[in-house]
Amino acid sequence: MQWANALSTRPSLEAAIAEVVETVHRQISEPASIGLVFISSAFTSEFSRLMPLLQEKLNTPVLIGCGGGGIIGMVSGESAEEFEDRAALSLTLARLPGVQVNAFHIDMEELPDLDGPPDPWVELVGVSPERHPHFILLGDPMSPGLNDLLQGLDFAYPHSLKVGGLASSSPVNHGSSLFYNYELYSEGIVGLALSGNIALETIVAQGCRPIGSIYQITKAERNIVLELQEQEASGFEVGKTGVPLEILRSAVARLSEEDRELAQDSLFVGVATDSFKRELEAEDFLIRNLLGIDPRIGALAIAERVRIGQRIQFHLRDALASEEELENLLKRYQQELEGQTGNQLFSATARPSRAGALMFTCLGRGEQLYDEPNVDSGLFQRYFPSIPLSGFFCQGEIGPVGGNTFLHGYTSVFAIFYPQSAQETSEP
Repeated sequence: MQWANALSTRPSLEAAIAEVVETVHRQISEPASIGLVFISSAFTSEFSRLMPLLQEKLNTPVLIGCGGGGIIGMVSGESAEEFEDRAALSLTLARLPGVQVNAFHIDMEELPDLDGPPDPWVELVGVSPERHPHFILLGDPMSPGLNDLLQGLDFAYPHSLKVGGLASSSPVNHGSSLFYNYELYSEGIVGLALSGNIALETIVAQGCRPIGSIYQITKAERNIVLELQEQEASGFEVGKTGVPLEILRSAVARLSEEDRELAQDSLFVGVATDSFKRELEAEDFLIRNLLGIDPRIGALAIAERVRIGQRIQFHLRDALASEEELENLLKRYQQELEGQTGNQLFSATARPSRAGALMFTCLGRGEQLYDEPNVDSGLFQRYFPSIPLSGFFCQGEIGPVGGNTFLHGYTSVFAIFYPQSAQETSEP
């Protein structure tokens, strides 16, 4: 398996294409199985020219991509960098021996019924669930039914991972576009289903830190939390029951002055995705926006349907929390790969040329969050310097939490691909 990526910041589209194509062809020795292209919204007026120009220079049979407000890729083949609100073009080619590739474009108006059988979803994608495919999904943020699509794919492919992002534009250049097999689309979802000799690991960094206790929902309607009961972090021992608003006020009052100020506009709710796990960790919570408060009854509205029995915890988001969370996740993943959990896949001999990674990060991260460039991509490169990384800044990120796939915000989703056979032969 070979992955190669190149990024160009040349302001001329023709020059940028020539640079990335020449660079990746020097890196990859055999014809590529798939291609991924991400182009910055600085080129919005030239999106229609991208596919014809690429088709002249590439013989890759399957190509998908989209536009983004920022682009991530390898500069000079050495380091991953993030380029926001400026001209940038990233091209990834991957040679995937033993991998079946199914490319698709989905019209969101033709989605099957969620209450029906899984067969129509399988027909939509064109690959059997028995092959356990992994998915790369790129979507138009204005297309309806995105959450329904993710639920449907989880229903039809419960053992498959789904990663990706929604095309984005910069504040200056509006508009988003999708690319599928050398054609330009403005709506729906384009994607790849990869099965066979390929495995996928994900890292989903939602950029928050918890505050206060964990609470169980005892009364709720749709996305409205009406009553909470305090829980012990180590289990299901219960404490006092109260009105959500009063509980929130009490939690904020115990914070430092700096965090109380942060809570004014950076307060979120983490919803535990596993109702049975006793000890919850940071990655067990799905982070959602706090939409509103009803001071009359003390209820909270959040951007997720909830049910009685679910556990929640309030969270804060800032640059330090985001950086620390991602570093902790990367450090833990590195330790697992080095054998502390028995997985020797990414040993020194296996790591350099046998894997590639994609990064789907929110427009609200990057320099806007950190006040400096390349923080998230730089952390990944610090722990995995030999894995080529590419991606874009999204208007919504797709990745798994607790065994289900969700559409996120303010999140960085990393997808690391490698040969399935390497995993099988490395395990004791």
